Formats: sequence, C-alpha cells, structure tokens
Amino acid sequence: MSLSAHDPITDLLKAAKSIAVVGLSNSPFRASYGVSAYMQNQGYRILPVNPNLHEAVLGEEPYASLRDIPERIDIVDIFRRSEFVPELVDQAIQLGVPAIWMQEGVIHEPAAAKARQAGLFVVMDRCILKEHRARFR
Repeated sequence: MSLSAHDPITDLLKAAKSIAVVGLSNSPFRASYGVSAYMQNQGYRILPVNPNLHEAVLGEEPYASLRDIPERIDIVDIFRRSEFVPELVDQAIQLGVPAIWMQEGVIHEPAAAKARQAGLFVVMDRCILKEHRARFR
C-alpha cells in the first residue's frame, strides 16, 4: 500500500502516545479488547473508559468518563453506538483532545463536523488497528 508522505493518519499514529478507549470491554472476545491489546503492544498507553468496569483491563485502571482521566489524551477511540458520539465529542473538545477516532460502523456526521470545527482531527468508520497495520507493518 503506497501512501503519500503527508498522510494525516500516519502523522497522528506517530505522534500519539495515549488512547482513551471508550467502550472498552474486559472480554477478550470483544473487538474493543482485541484492538486495544494490539495498540498497547505497539507502545500506546491505553486508558479504558467504561462506567461498568470496576477492575483493571489490560493492566490499566478504568475510568467512568473521559473527564475522569487525569492525564493527557491524544486520541479518543470510540467503540460505542453512534448516538453516544456527540456527548463524547463535547467532552473531547472541553478537554482539548487533538483527535477523535470512531471505529468501523460508528458514524455521526454532525458530531464529526463539530469536532473538526473545534480543531480536532477526526477519523470515522475506520478501525485503528487496521489503519495502524497498513502503515507500520
């Protein structure tokens, strides 16, 4: 796969250190878990966001919301249904997160437009694992 020298997804994945994974499950059979484990193995800090988790996932303590994370977030990776995206975009804007990533099947055009207007980089309906593999394998 040949990519231009100025591929913004490549730039994002190179610059990012931490990924807040909204909807991360503690079940190894769920996509959110597998994708997060892969990204963690590639050197990213995974910050689980799921109010229903009460124990560590992938060795990281979970947070109930993005607002509870006490450190810098580089990417908010969303594994929730599309109707939850606007609230997450609002939180990301408030927190100054530089990028929103909506996984495959997660699409919300108005929220994406709002995020872009606020200066966030937006990826929608794409898998971060697949995009990482395509660029860094």
